[in-house]
Amino acid sequence: MPNLTIITHPEVSIDPVIPITEWCLSATGRKRAAEFASNEVLSKVTQIWTSGERKARETGEILAASRTLPVNYHLGLGENDRSGTGYLPRDEFEAAADAFFAQPETRYRGWETAVEAQIRIYRTVTEIVRMHGAGDIAIVTHGAVGTLLWCALSDCSIDRKYDQPSQGHFWQADLLTLKPYSGWVSLA
Repeated sequence: MPNLTIITHPEVSIDPVIPITEWCLSATGRKRAAEFASNEVLSKVTQIWTSGERKARETGEILAASRTLPVNYHLGLGENDRSGTGYLPRDEFEAAADAFFAQPETRYRGWETAVEAQIRIYRTVTEIVRMHGAGDIAIVTHGAVGTLLWCALSDCSIDRKYDQPSQGHFWQADLLTLKPYSGWVSLA
């Protein structure tokens, strides 16, 4: 039975001067992605898709290199739009993320709402699945939208309690039914 694997980029180099969408993987993030590239869960992957954000692209490229697969990009796989605030220090970001999940229909300081992001990621992933042929699909995206997708496919309300505990996790679903097998699992 074919699988859908949703993967979040591992650790990034945070630079408040650089736009969030252009942050790159840190040395630790690159190492974790390279280690995950040989994981058995990716052994039947025939397509890799990523968001257009640099950290996701870099992760997808590392995963694809070990399988000599091309990387496909889709803007609909991007993280929730946080351009209303841009970079936030960690404590402020965590409070903002809490508000984003707790009030899914409310724009936190100009952010895309959780409901809007969930609809976008769901539509994008189901479009990719419809176009797919044989084998498994791996999608490299981001924590919040990966969690929102998991909630939609699991028939759960939007809640941060389903969020990944840190960067660099994955979950899998049956490609035919899109029902997740489990919650987040660490890349390494």
